Amino acid sequence: MRLRAPLPGWTAKADVVVIGSGVAGLTTALQIRAHNLSVLLVTKSFIDAGSTKWAQGGIAAALGPGDSPDQHEKDTLVAGAGLCDLPAVKVLVSEGPEAVRKLIARGAVFDKSETGEIALTREGGHLRNRILHAGGDATGAEVSRALLAAVSNDPGIEVIEHALVLDALKTKSGRVCGVTIHVIGEGTRDGVGQILARAVVLATGGLGQVYSQTTNPSVSTGDGVALALRAGADVADVEFIQFHPTVLYMGEGSRGQQPLISEAVRGEGAFLVNDRGERFMRGVHPLADLAPRDIVAKEISRQMQLTGSQHVWLDARNIKDFSERFPNIYASCKEIGINPVHDLIPVAPASHYASGGIRTDLNGHSSVPGLYAVGETACTGAHGANRLASNSLLEGLVFGARIAEDIAANLPEFQEPVAQDAIDFLLSPSIRGELQRAMSKGASVVRSEKSLQETAAKLAKLKEASTIYANLNAWETTNLYLLATAIVRSALERTESRGSHWREDFPNTSDSWTKRIHQSLSQSGEWRSTTEEVFNDLSIAR
Repeated sequence: MRLRAPLPGWTAKADVVVIGSGVAGLTTALQIRAHNLSVLLVTKSFIDAGSTKWAQGGIAAALGPGDSPDQHEKDTLVAGAGLCDLPAVKVLVSEGPEAVRKLIARGAVFDKSETGEIALTREGGHLRNRILHAGGDATGAEVSRALLAAVSNDPGIEVIEHALVLDALKTKSGRVCGVTIHVIGEGTRDGVGQILARAVVLATGGLGQVYSQTTNPSVSTGDGVALALRAGADVADVEFIQFHPTVLYMGEGSRGQQPLISEAVRGEGAFLVNDRGERFMRGVHPLADLAPRDIVAKEISRQMQLTGSQHVWLDARNIKDFSERFPNIYASCKEIGINPVHDLIPVAPASHYASGGIRTDLNGHSSVPGLYAVGETACTGAHGANRLASNSLLEGLVFGARIAEDIAANLPEFQEPVAQDAIDFLLSPSIRGELQRAMSKGASVVRSEKSLQETAAKLAKLKEASTIYANLNAWETTNLYLLATAIVRSALERTESRGSHWREDFPNTSDSWTKRIHQSLSQSGEWRSTTEEVFNDLSIAR
């Protein structure tokens, strides 16, 4: 399958093309340059417009006294609810500390304690203080700043901004040898063109815009995952959409990107209360307000159902110097008339992170030769059914470096693409709002066979709204449709509740579902589903 688009009008060439400019894409590009290979970095908007700069909490790494990768591993496995790939987790936590040190060497500056050591805090699901943060609640912005500075100083990295990736180019043998992109610009690289490369790395971030409310920026339409599906690659764990439990409630009817209230706020002592002022997380989980995100999001949703309210409350009035510790959160609250020093903060869950994505091995290989994926775009298996807080930035650092090493060791010669025998399609951008509302209603925190079947029926109806007018909004909408379909299909197939997948009609976790669901598309547009057994010894988990 492919998107309906004009034929390429220009051609560019690089050893490796990296699609995306968040922590995963930037790290991969910089590490590839260490092997003296040319890199063309493509980004959808401005180079700093992705999700990374919005990350508030920090980066998890076993750097503190008394901590260890083994303890970080245990916390990750518990959060992943039995579906983590143990080898992927071990890579993440064992290579994580060195990856963070390398980031610091590149210029990233993290907050320090009074003794001059890196200040470490705690977030939900962590039993140790192991979260590095910068600017209080601006960790992602600092990580992005440091990596972008390194990229700008490297003449071997060419950057193309305002460019949407469309589809993969393939050789006669089926190996990916480049991509088509659409550039919003002027001059020789305007409109649709093709980039020929010896390897393609997808680092396009998340897909939060599938839902009406999300913490993700407007560019997060899952373009890389959708491209991979059309190229025939497997995606996995897509039913596990993590909803951040504490997103600032902006009022009924609010849509698009919403400000999140970092778990670090609860790590500093804030707690959740319902309309009656009751601390409802006590007794729900041993970690109470610092339980893993899926547990907190579910309980908040339950409290909202019980009271008919659109939100619950976060009480942060006991945090000293709130405005200094969390300046950005403080500013977001003040914008809607809330002073966290004196007022309760209204919060509700919103789409935050896709634990699944393009299925890869430990070196970023997808099931299609020549196509790599990294960061939120990928499914390494490290997150299982629910990502542990602050493991996302770490994943981009660790697996970006591994992909670069693999590419440098196994890079083929340039190969020419051939015309592909695939159907093309394109959906009208007019359906985007309906699609988002349908997903938020039927495939959100709380799901059931009835809600998912209704959502599937709605998606099938929306597919009838095809268009011949190829443009950015139509391409994004078509991508969102593919992703929504994959999410709903997997959520229907998984007849249990686990991690961030909560079925009202199957409220228990089932031993028969310790397996990963793969989805793929044939070139004729036929969906296929397979499963992969997950074998882990969780006896080490608390």
